[in-house]
Amino acid sequence: MTGDLFSSPSDESVRDRELTRADVTALVHDGVPLHLVDCDLDDADLSDLDLTGAVFERCAMRHAKFKGARLDAARFISCRGAFADFVSASLGEAVFTSSDFNNAAFRGATLSSAQFKSCKLTGADLTDARMMDVRFEETLLINAKLPGHSFRKQKLVRVDFGQADVRKCDFREAVLDACSLRDANVTACRFEGTDLRGADLGGLRLIDAAPYRGAIISREQAGQLLAELGLKVG
Repeated sequence: MTGDLFSSPSDESVRDRELTRADVTALVHDGVPLHLVDCDLDDADLSDLDLTGAVFERCAMRHAKFKGARLDAARFISCRGAFADFVSASLGEAVFTSSDFNNAAFRGATLSSAQFKSCKLTGADLTDARMMDVRFEETLLINAKLPGHSFRKQKLVRVDFGQADVRKCDFREAVLDACSLRDANVTACRFEGTDLRGADLGGLRLIDAAPYRGAIISREQAGQLLAELGLKVG
């Protein structure tokens, strides 16, 4: 490679480059966090690298491999990472903003205190991820897998769990504002004290109501249940 391939402006960011594992390894030095802008990491294998504090802006990451990588406090801004592999990666306090990681794999990853804002995680697999205090806001989790996660006492705003696997999730005392649980697998979930008045439950029916025991629902939602019994809410 030419000597000036990684020349960058004063903010030390690297811009508009197609990067391989060797390139990224060469860029990580002296403890200075990596800052990539408009770079192409499609299919790159960055497994097990220490990328703590890295910033990725508008980067392409389709099928990129971050398996076992250290990405604590990393930021992903407007990135496109369909089918990216974050299996067993460390993503504590990482922030994902306006990014598309549909069908990405986060199995066994550490996501403690991570945040997802305005992201697409359709079909993402977060099975067995360590997810203490993970925050989702305005994010699509349609068909995602995140069984056993705790949302206890969180306020979830415009989060779509449609058709997602949320078995055994803890929603106790949470508020679901403009969220959707339509056709989600809510088997063995806990909803005691959960405010579901602003949630789309997919046309709540008596046969589906049992998992929501203890939740707070709206008059309209209650009316749907009573209508099955031939009763009307006055």
